[in-house]
Amino acid sequence: MTSQSQGIQQLLQAEKRAKDKLEEAKKRKGKRLKQAKEEAIAEIDHYRLQREKEFRNKQTNVMGSQGNFSAKIEEQTTETIRNLTSSYHKNMESMMKKLLSTICDINPEVHPNFRHAV
Repeated sequence: MTSQSQGIQQLLQAEKRAKDKLEEAKKRKGKRLKQAKEEAIAEIDHYRLQREKEFRNKQTNVMGSQGNFSAKIEEQTTETIRNLTSSYHKNMESMMKKLLSTICDINPEVHPNFRHAV
């Protein structure tokens, strides 16, 4: 009977050791999962920062070129306004004379379709 109780004691102790090893393995697994999650988050943050930096560089390049286009368009608009203004001042007097002569110089005539009643 003592050998049976010793065998039972050994089985209980073996079961306890197995339980302890299982708990220790679960703790290691939990730590490893937590560590893997932290590494993944760090990698994601690094990737995000890298992509944001690339985006800002591209945005700066595009916006810089748009700034050049804006300056060119502004310059062309100013030049066009200057040309139109000078053309207006150059031709204003002759056009006013032509307009006034057309309006004020009236030559009364009989319309060609007018039939004189007999």
